[in-house]
Amino acid sequence: MSVTNMKTIKRTLLIVGCGDIALRAAPLLLTHYRLLGLYRKPEQCASLRSLGITPVSGDLDIPDSLDKLAGAADAVLHLAPPPARGRTDTRTAHLLAALTRRPKMKRSMLPQRFIYISTSGVYGDCKGALVNETRAINPLTERAVRRADAERRVRHWGLRNGVNVSILRVPGIYAGDRLPLARLREGAPVLASEDDGYTNHIHADDLVRIVVAALRYARPGRVYHACDDSNLKMGEYFDLVADRFALPRPSRVPRAEAEGRIAPGMLSFMQESRRLTNMRIKQELRVHLRYPTVAECLGAAG
Repeated sequence: MSVTNMKTIKRTLLIVGCGDIALRAAPLLLTHYRLLGLYRKPEQCASLRSLGITPVSGDLDIPDSLDKLAGAADAVLHLAPPPARGRTDTRTAHLLAALTRRPKMKRSMLPQRFIYISTSGVYGDCKGALVNETRAINPLTERAVRRADAERRVRHWGLRNGVNVSILRVPGIYAGDRLPLARLREGAPVLASEDDGYTNHIHADDLVRIVVAALRYARPGRVYHACDDSNLKMGEYFDLVADRFALPRPSRVPRAEAEGRIAPGMLSFMQESRRLTNMRIKQELRVHLRYPTVAECLGAAG
């Protein structure tokens, strides 16, 4: 094989969880990888192919459907959420088992790199404290417990099999088509400032760039906060969005009155407060945020 041809050979990346972030990332990833995308519904195939992703049929809830995954990729990007119930992430367990299913598999047939997209919710309520990646996790909700279970599984799997595993903990994702406009139009309230907690954000396009950088630069066993520089309470975030789209700012209610007036799912987010630091993505992953804060992004959109 000529040197010229060798330079054109791309490694293979398996994307598990082909949702919005994966589809946004595909154009950037295609410059470095041949892309495989795990899909469950046949109607997903056309959109995957249109972006240069080769569809691979499989369902993380059906282990026997994942036989094609063993030895299929040099790297894995795991974006799929855990199941909606329970305290364990059986989907991640099924994926890891499938990647190592063949007995006596040579190490060269295992992925060399595995990036897991987790959530900052694994920290639980930090009472507004600054949180870096060394802080012990303390998941309080079942969805966060499932994410913590997945993190533990991928870490142990990587250590057992010599695979470089890194974890991105992601807070609230926003973009032009991922804003709480419906909630604002419905007039749903938020917590009063004195009861409100700090929240963290990342623009979807910046998250894509962090993911691409992690595949290249992330250190084995390392955790990274995929967040921007914003320092906002939840109500302040809603105010920014409301002002940008000329909608009424949400009313404020004290915590004692919140139950019954704020949807349980949203209230569970409002009951946790933390401020994530993000120096690792800047120093180690060499990421320069396009949208350093929500305020700058929404201001630029005006």
